Amino acid sequence: WMNSRRGEILKLFEQHVYGKTPTNLGAPKFEVTATKMDALGGLATRKFIHVSLPERPAWQGMDVMLYLPNGVKAAPCFVGLSFGGNHAVSVEKDVPLSTRWMRESKDKHIVNHKATEATRGSESSRWPLEKILKAGFAVATAYYGDIEPDHADGWKEGLRAAVSRAGVNTTWRGGEWGAIGAWAWGLSRIADFLQTESQIDARHLAVIGHSRLGKTSLWAGAQDERFGVVISNNSGEGGAALMRRDFGETTAIITKVFPHWFTSQYANYAGRAAACPIDMHMLIALAAPRPVYVASAVEDQWADPRGEYLSLWHAGSVYRLFGRVGMPSEQMPGVDMPVQTDVGYHIRSGKHDVTDYDWQQYVKFADRHLKAH
Repeated sequence: WMNSRRGEILKLFEQHVYGKTPTNLGAPKFEVTATKMDALGGLATRKFIHVSLPERPAWQGMDVMLYLPNGVKAAPCFVGLSFGGNHAVSVEKDVPLSTRWMRESKDKHIVNHKATEATRGSESSRWPLEKILKAGFAVATAYYGDIEPDHADGWKEGLRAAVSRAGVNTTWRGGEWGAIGAWAWGLSRIADFLQTESQIDARHLAVIGHSRLGKTSLWAGAQDERFGVVISNNSGEGGAALMRRDFGETTAIITKVFPHWFTSQYANYAGRAAACPIDMHMLIALAAPRPVYVASAVEDQWADPRGEYLSLWHAGSVYRLFGRVGMPSEQMPGVDMPVQTDVGYHIRSGKHDVTDYDWQQYVKFADRHLKAH
């Protein structure tokens, strides 16, 4: 598996789904721009780190926000991207507002707008920082729009145009990376920085994402083995859900509405998923033997909870190669009844979101697999 088949499957995902991530972009530069020792009422040390590519100055870079639990010498860390920016993740009023493109939906149309004070803390329910820090974990996050704005022409303002020879005149071909590939690249650059941070146990990183960023965390975890735990929250089509079920959001729908997320080849499987040489249980298997957690929500049928579970179940055959334990049954567990072995799964009550309940399971899972070694 490790010497042959894993590499073959990784290439198939590059060719048919996400595109190949370039490896010649140059070494990133990390600049710590601010440090606050008594963040969140003294619970944490907060740092801001600007990540840039000196060899690719056209890219504006990304700003990472890192919370370190005070009193922990070397903390394991959750790593993920946010939809709203660092100021939306944290309720602290001294977190700078993002000056980048922001996504706002009005009458089903996506319009651009700038961050305002009204958006401060708007994602804090999805990032329960105090609970995570009190459990002994650090949190590192950045705004996904720093890497590439999330709309059809967003790449022209983001990383992909900045590092492409033809810039905004690039024609993206099958097998070349889409936005998910760019966002996943950003997660790996956060991991690069964490390896230089003495207060982080960089051997124990958990990558996490929700929805389209759940797809991103799976792809980042497949490519970058430094992520010791991989977490997919409601990632659905193009993420954990099996393509071939054609349930909820399908390949045809997602490649029509969000073609920029993927390599152009992926659209060729619209309405003909069986023609694709891979399916998403193979994406999850690329993380083996590292622990993977997949989570669904009862009211999120668009993401196909059954398809998400079946991917995890079928990935179990690879975990067994390593003597690891997958899901115990092909039948899904009951609602709000998590199952955790060397992989994890739950389907919770409620909608498409990240909740305290989800984080309770992720912290427990990471406790088991990151702190015990």
